[in-house]
Amino acid sequence: MSISSLLGKKIGTSQVFRQDTGEAVCVTAIETGPCTVTQIKTPDTDGYSAVQIGYLELRKVNKPQRGANAGFRYLREVEGEDIEIGQTFDASLFEVGEKVNVTGLTRGRGFAGTVRRHGFHGGPKTHGQSDRHRAPGSIGAGSTPGKVIKGQKMSGHMGNTKVTTKYLEVVQTNPERNLVLIKGSIPGARNSLIMLTKSGR
Repeated sequence: MSISSLLGKKIGTSQVFRQDTGEAVCVTAIETGPCTVTQIKTPDTDGYSAVQIGYLELRKVNKPQRGANAGFRYLREVEGEDIEIGQTFDASLFEVGEKVNVTGLTRGRGFAGTVRRHGFHGGPKTHGQSDRHRAPGSIGAGSTPGKVIKGQKMSGHMGNTKVTTKYLEVVQTNPERNLVLIKGSIPGARNSLIMLTKSGR
């Protein structure tokens, strides 16, 4: 009777010392759960199997939100079996030493140029090039094929993309405070939504 994933909130980074070796480990703290099962989807009724969980209960819930959001700010579908509606899961779902996959939205950087977004070198810094220091340069390929090739690196929206970092180690858990400490960096800004999934799922 368990699920594969939990929703949480990124708290920040810190370091802890391993009990056996005394090694200092950089960790990211995630406030994981509690998540409540709000719906169970079955092949008979929905065409597939899934468990819908809710995270961060809303203080004020109007009538449409009671049905659509089940009174929670975030709803996600995860894998699970032998689950009942109303069950609650917290940080005790994860064990010290196991590997997890972490999914989140990277920090949004707004509209960025090619130098910042893709690491372009820019133009020469001399010989009268007064306004070309951070310009992208040529983007075409001449008369053949006579067009900008699809996928050309150019200026545009940077960040705010969904990223999954795999096989990160759980260093410590604190179910009383709903905290999971994970070794390494995790995508997203502080207080951003994070999904933890047991690796191999």
